[in-house]
Amino acid sequence: MNLYKKLPGIAVLTVFLLTIGACKSTKSITGGEINPRLSAKNIINAHYSNEPKFKTLRGRVKIDYTNGDDSQGVNVSLRMAKDKVIWMSAPLGVVKAHITPNKVSFYNKLQNEYFDGDFSYLSEMLGTELDFERVQNLLLGNAVMDMRKEKFNTEVYNGNYQLKPKAAQEFFKILFQLEPKNFKVASQQISQPQNGRQLAANYTYQDISGIIFPEDIKIVAEEKGELTTIDLSFRNLELNKSMTFPYKVPNGYDKIILK
Repeated sequence: MNLYKKLPGIAVLTVFLLTIGACKSTKSITGGEINPRLSAKNIINAHYSNEPKFKTLRGRVKIDYTNGDDSQGVNVSLRMAKDKVIWMSAPLGVVKAHITPNKVSFYNKLQNEYFDGDFSYLSEMLGTELDFERVQNLLLGNAVMDMRKEKFNTEVYNGNYQLKPKAAQEFFKILFQLEPKNFKVASQQISQPQNGRQLAANYTYQDISGIIFPEDIKIVAEEKGELTTIDLSFRNLELNKSMTFPYKVPNGYDKIILK
């Protein structure tokens, strides 16, 4: 399997990357002391209070991809305007992706093909329903679902706060673990047992000029017994720089039609 055939979805899913220019204030974040008496409501409020606040982000990310016997790696660049667009490019522009709240677009020069449509492509790849907000949350270490809309039971597990919904979900099963220092997501899982789908993401973090961003993310997606693993390593992050998001599908490319 050619990595560049799958890469756009990967990027989207994990989509945030970065580009040139090291940030010298970067440092890795480790866990802090846990308070077993803290209520689920206070834990959740702390999580949303610590969401990263920025306008633009850029840097580089190393993506290691495994599906069955196929295992490959590539470095990509990304630019993000928060809540508006995620742009990503593989070396020499072989693959480019442009994702907005309304549309997922990418093209592949090696395959002479392009995709222009909704989030069903990414949802199929990763085994769970996705939209722009969920993709962005997944990449920024935020909960993929709004925890403020549910009531949770909480317990301490492996040095983290573990949250499970009090009421069983009809179609989804979800589980969150939040690290105690900054209440960022240490691990999150969402599954659709009736469809044989599950998505799990585990995180470590770094401090970029006082704002906490993921440093490494490991995503494991399962669909009907088929596993896809995506490891993302974020380096050289820069915030709030002026940037553009150039994207144009070359002439003569074949459009990918989902069946």
